[in-house]
Order: sequence, then structure tokens, then C-alpha cells
Amino acid sequence: MPWSPLAALSWALVLRLLALLWPPGLGEACSCAPAHPQQHVCHSALVIRAKISSEKVVPASEDPADTQKMIRYEIKQIKMFKGFEKAKDVQYVYTPFDSSLCGVKLETNSQKQYLLTGQILSDGKVFIHLCNYIEPWEDLSLVQRESLNHHYHQNCGCQITTCYAVPCTISAPNECLWTDWLLERKLYGYQAQHYVCMKHVDGICSWYRGHLHLRKEYVDIIQP
Repeated sequence: MPWSPLAALSWALVLRLLALLWPPGLGEACSCAPAHPQQHVCHSALVIRAKISSEKVVPASEDPADTQKMIRYEIKQIKMFKGFEKAKDVQYVYTPFDSSLCGVKLETNSQKQYLLTGQILSDGKVFIHLCNYIEPWEDLSLVQRESLNHHYHQNCGCQITTCYAVPCTISAPNECLWTDWLLERKLYGYQAQHYVCMKHVDGICSWYRGHLHLRKEYVDIIQP
């Protein structure tokens, strides 16, 4: 799956690119390529747990002719899982104001905590959108919470391939088949919530839940 190098862009340029690349005729909607939580963590520059203190609509740039707007969320960072080398204590995260540009709506002034994944732009601002993995902390499974500390990061050399229809096959030994959509008709099903694609010493990747092997129906799905 291709991933855009948002970290090398300014936040105003990101907004302009999203607007230019959005296909005409699709209406007010945001479309994202599917990605397993492990992929989100591996491809994000920043992964944190946080509470949202407040929000404010701000200009996307200092150019008076630029009509684009951003939402600036003031956050209270609880824990950082990734991004130590680029950010220490994140105070604000930015997202497009328009939902058609994948802007994220978060609850403010509540006890709800979020897992936030995103990119760090060239000006140091943290940019998030709906194509990132952004979930209420309480909705994460125990395996997901534990994997944020180690397993996701340590296994970024594994590739996760989404399976939409049988037969599904892998083309390399470092691939794992992600079958939630096929089996449950939803992306973040049992496999996303409870399994990690882990690499063995021989370079082969396979699904693991702690010390347990993958459930049999996930293995059978690769057979014609």
C-alpha cells in the first residue's frame, strides 16, 4: 500500500494537495485505503495516547488569500509510543476543517482518551486525519494496548495484505493475510483487535496472539 510522505510537507500544502487530489463528483465524503492497526503504527511518525482539552478553528496558513481552515485541538498527552526523536510533549494536533478532506472530529472537555496516530510536518506541527488510526482508548483490546509498546514497532518489516475474497495468497514470506473484511465484513474485527503479524528468526511472518498461533479459519483462507 502506498504511503504519502506527509512529514516532508507543510500543513497548508497538505490541505491543498488533499483538495486537488479529491476526485470530482464524490460529494462530501472521505475515502481511505484499509490498513491494519500495526500498519498504522509502523507508517505513522507519531503515536500517542491523549485527552482533548479544547478545539479552535485556525487559518491553514498565514497567506490572507488562503481560505482553507484547520481545527487545532489542544491536547493533554498521557503517553507517547512513537515519535520521541521528533517531539517531546505534544500540545496541539491539527486536522482539516472539512470532513471531505478527512478532518477528524474529537470530543473535547471530556474524560475520553484517544489513541492518535499522525504525521509530523516540516514546520513541526502534528497533522491527523481520518485515514490515520484514531480510536477511543477504551475501545482498544488488551493485545492492541500492549502491542503499542513493543510488538507493532518491532515487526514493521512484516507486510500485511488485506484479503477481500477467496482465494487469498501471499507473494512473500514476510506477508500476513488480514481477513477481517472477508470473515466479518468490517476492517477492525477480531484479527485486528487480537493478533500481531510477527517475524520469526528465519524471516517468515505469521499471525500471533501472545504465544498462541493463528486461529484455523485464518490459515484456511489462503487455500483455493
